[in-house]
Amino acid sequence: MRDTLLIALFALLGATGAGLLGALVLLLIRRRSLVASLTVVAAVAVTAMLAGTLAVAQAMFLSAHDLTVVTTVVAMAAVVSLATALLLGRWVVARSRALALAARSFGDGGAYSAPAGPSTAELSALSRELEMTSSKLAESRDRERALESSRRELVAWISHDLRTPLAGLRAMAEALEDGMAADPGRYLRQIRTEVERLNGMVGDLFELSRIHAGTLTLSLSRMSLYDLIGDALAGAYPLASENGVRLVGDHVEPVPVEVDGKEMSRVLGNLLVNAIRRTPADGTVAVAAERRPEGVVLSVTDSCGGIPDEDLPRVFDTGWRGTHARTPPAGAGLGLAIVRGIVEAHRGHATVRNVTGGCRFEVILPLADI
Repeated sequence: MRDTLLIALFALLGATGAGLLGALVLLLIRRRSLVASLTVVAAVAVTAMLAGTLAVAQAMFLSAHDLTVVTTVVAMAAVVSLATALLLGRWVVARSRALALAARSFGDGGAYSAPAGPSTAELSALSRELEMTSSKLAESRDRERALESSRRELVAWISHDLRTPLAGLRAMAEALEDGMAADPGRYLRQIRTEVERLNGMVGDLFELSRIHAGTLTLSLSRMSLYDLIGDALAGAYPLASENGVRLVGDHVEPVPVEVDGKEMSRVLGNLLVNAIRRTPADGTVAVAAERRPEGVVLSVTDSCGGIPDEDLPRVFDTGWRGTHARTPPAGAGLGLAIVRGIVEAHRGHATVRNVTGGCRFEVILPLADI
């Protein structure tokens, strides 16, 4: 028993010395190639075995012939181990380089394509992660391009819409200043109308900036959709009468919701104004609200004749107007974008689809807790 313990002790001391030496070498070459690291690991394993064997051999006083045999066997094992480590290291490094080249392709704006051929489990897992990251980056780039295009269009449209009333205001102000206005009262009324229009445009821009910045703060309270829609219809009635449009709100269930009353009134107001302006005279704009399994559905249906299918995905985009006209009724193209932003802040979503004779905007909100 004592001899066995001594043999184990000598073997442990020899292997530990080789292991510490290998750890020091690995520390020094930690920034070098993986091939070098694998070679050192293989060398440490063989050296540790050789050191332990030699230590035991010396303690056991083996003959010179026996010691030579043991040393030869260990040396052959070392050669095979080092050769295997070099081959394995070169294969792993080749796969790593192929993976690095593939990763560089999607880093430069392309799509990631996994290298062909087998690889280790770790490299395969890394390749899958890179593939998912590439997909997310592609989606992000597409969103960024769409947002950038939307921003450019919005700046161009807003610049045009601001320039037109400002030019009119300047002309009317100069006419009043020079005493050239035949009817100053009419000029003053027109100036006030244009100022109110500009004020509304600036208000929409401020609201949209809060939505995009994520700083829109909601004050939720429990209320009935019946009351909310009733107030919105009353506010939109003068515009509907002016345009000869009938407002209908007969299918409104008194469903309770937890919303910000001010912001949701703005949603309903924007939807109604949009529907009224695009509905011809003698047309109808109908508002309905009902409870469904997916939540509370509030809908505004107009008689605009429908929206082209290719434009449906863009209806809620910032700056979309559905017309190339730059006339005031077309608006600044911010109303529906504000609708979507406010509804999503309420954890809901807004949709649009064509129906017979027009289109239907639907706002789906979560059900209030009973």
